[in-house]
Amino acid sequence: MSRAASLKRWPGWVLLVLVVAGLLAVGSTRDAGARTPEERVEEISKQLACPVCNGETVYESRNPSSANIRAEIKAQVTTTDATDDEIIAYIVQQFEAKTQLVPKASGFESLVWVLPAGALVCACVGLFFSFRRWRRNVDTVPDDADRAKVEAALAAEPLTEVDEP
Repeated sequence: MSRAASLKRWPGWVLLVLVVAGLLAVGSTRDAGARTPEERVEEISKQLACPVCNGETVYESRNPSSANIRAEIKAQVTTTDATDDEIIAYIVQQFEAKTQLVPKASGFESLVWVLPAGALVCACVGLFFSFRRWRRNVDTVPDDADRAKVEAALAAEPLTEVDEP
């Protein structure tokens, strides 16, 4: 590919990257607006694991311990001005069990969110350079020396017929 053709294509890629980055920024910072207390209780209880049940959230479980947690969440939402994260931290501290399903987005636990994204970026960059190198190798035009090698190889091997069954 000529240099002029490659210069014509790069603005499209830059525009695509900017659009994707903009959409990701809007999607990650968009607020759904005011929520009712029932919606907050539901959302918080979906982020906590039942301390007794295996693989169920507090929202799904009908175990008495999950009912107690839901009641405590409802009390926290209605009587305090605590944020969702503060209520989750309070519940985890009060019930002294591994009840948090969603890892925190800070500290060491933030690696759960960062590592897959970093791996995806590295994979995309690696694929970009691999495809670029591959395309560069495919675009080579055989010269007379290459044609002579092929003719010599074909002349050295006798053609054999394949026996059909």
